[in-house]
Amino acid sequence: MKIWDDINLRGANMMNEIKKRSDESILVCVYYGLNGERLIRRGYKLATLLNCPLYILTVDSKPVDKFDAEKSGYIERWTELAKELGVEKFIIKDNEKRPIQKVIAEVAKELNVSQIIVGQSAQSRWEEITKGSLLNVLLKEIPFVDFHIVAVNPPTEDEEIDMYEKGVRAYIVPAGEQYKIVFTCPKGRYIEGIFFKEIGTDFDNGIFRFSHNHKMVELKVEEDFVSTPEKIPEEYKHYLV
Repeated sequence: MKIWDDINLRGANMMNEIKKRSDESILVCVYYGLNGERLIRRGYKLATLLNCPLYILTVDSKPVDKFDAEKSGYIERWTELAKELGVEKFIIKDNEKRPIQKVIAEVAKELNVSQIIVGQSAQSRWEEITKGSLLNVLLKEIPFVDFHIVAVNPPTEDEEIDMYEKGVRAYIVPAGEQYKIVFTCPKGRYIEGIFFKEIGTDFDNGIFRFSHNHKMVELKVEEDFVSTPEKIPEEYKHYLV
């Protein structure tokens, strides 16, 4: 079994400078879905308040080299976010056949975790631990841990929780020296993907996602134009010229 538990994500931010001054430590358990980032940020806020280390754990029954583009995209985004927030470790337990609660308990004991955050979502793998019986199993296996069950609305396909509207098909096209988002299939060259518009905005502000080389690329869009063109792969830039 391949276990990525040595990803050292120590940053130079405030949380890392003070992480040794607390007896508390927090483990955020995320599964594949649009709620993962929200849980991580929730854990970061709590870890900052408690002046303690923060860890992230995700578990999958498949080996990591069998992840599809969507799952790989989530892993990449969470890794970037973990670096940005100065998370102590991002732990990936892949090809895992044991019950999830066993894996969580093992990691919690290894890291001397005092608090665990999980999301009550529609994901079948994580539904188990939000039900009373298995949560009781977890409490028996690691009674020294406090649990935070974060209730969220069940996500639908291509739907961001709280921040974005349902995803719609869109296209990125060249516009002079910039790149613009359009929603009617253009006649010229374009990048096709899914656009998630921010809730409550009159302009086309949000994120545009598309798959490239089996990985998910995410572009930020502000007032109809791509504000992060540096994330567009070079071959696409040449293609769009």
